Amino acid sequence: QVQLVESGGGLVQPGGSLRLSCAASSDYDAIGWFRQAPGKEREGIACISAVDESTYYRKSVEGRFTISRDTVTKTMYLEMNNLKPEDTAIYYCATLLSYYFCVGPRNWGQGTQVTVSS
Repeated sequence: QVQLVESGGGLVQPGGSLRLSCAASSDYDAIGWFRQAPGKEREGIACISAVDESTYYRKSVEGRFTISRDTVTKTMYLEMNNLKPEDTAIYYCATLLSYYFCVGPRNWGQGTQVTVSS
């Protein structure tokens, strides 16, 4: 079991930026970010391979969000720019079976709230 701890959520105005962090307790093959808005299903938005650093982004965040990893500290990041009210959700990190399309989540973090509002 990989333990995951997210941080960095908060309240931001539309057009603003936030950076989320996810600290992992051990190694994994792939990892990514999911989010769940009220009344909606959880969706994978940005995922990365630990094998070759390949990335996948959901269309709704592509060009605005950037996923990255620090292999020394086993910390994953999500840089979120030009945030929109529709980005409001609880954001979770998860280890994955595959980074492509964020398939097969295995271990989940506890989640961190992101609210985009003026």
